[in-house]
Amino acid sequence: MFAKLTAEFVGTLWLVLGGCGSAVLAAAFPELGIGFLGVSLAFGLTVLTGAYALGPISGGHFNPAVSLGLWAGGRFPAAHLFPYVVAQVAGGIAGAALLYLIASGRADFSLAGGFASNGYGEHSPGGYSLTAGFVTEVVMTFVFLTVILGATHRRAPVGFAGLAIGLALTLIHLISIPVTNTSVNPARSTAPALFVGDWALGQLWLFWVAPVLGALIAGLAYRGILEPDAAEPAITGRNGG
Repeated sequence: MFAKLTAEFVGTLWLVLGGCGSAVLAAAFPELGIGFLGVSLAFGLTVLTGAYALGPISGGHFNPAVSLGLWAGGRFPAAHLFPYVVAQVAGGIAGAALLYLIASGRADFSLAGGFASNGYGEHSPGGYSLTAGFVTEVVMTFVFLTVILGATHRRAPVGFAGLAIGLALTLIHLISIPVTNTSVNPARSTAPALFVGDWALGQLWLFWVAPVLGALIAGLAYRGILEPDAAEPAITGRNGG
């Protein structure tokens, strides 16, 4: 269990440092800014690389909503939920602390820029409302968990789950960065919010409630409706044929 929790800690640290780090350090860098596309790719790549490096140890959740969704889908034991969530949140905070240490090395650095925090209303990158943000986070997390459950199904092609999951998170960011700066991960949202404080902590509730709700719906729906019965023949073989 210690190895699993360590893997979740390191993986979530990497997700926050890599994903939020790209937004804070590189998104609008003079003349060479990577923009929304680059930040989206960075988040996808952190999950992809983390899944292949640490997935064999812990399952590669790196996200409390993923752990809860997998539990709802019958893929994860309830007894492991609390320690996994604690490890993920702690890893995210550690990643944000490292990012703060790096970013504050620049003379004009300020947390007033948001430090990659998630938000709605006046703190949404595109000025989207609370309702828009809530719906976006629920739907995007639902889709994310559906992809995870499908890509890790016993009948899915072996070895491709990390790629599918990483690309799904990239697409999710491409869609929703303008709306909420994209969470779908309460640990990712909590980490920078603790440093920004003020409005970021005040709006943090949405980025726990909506992703958890979307994940639970996905887990229950996949388990009860979408997952094929064990007696049915596979449509796609494990080698993709």
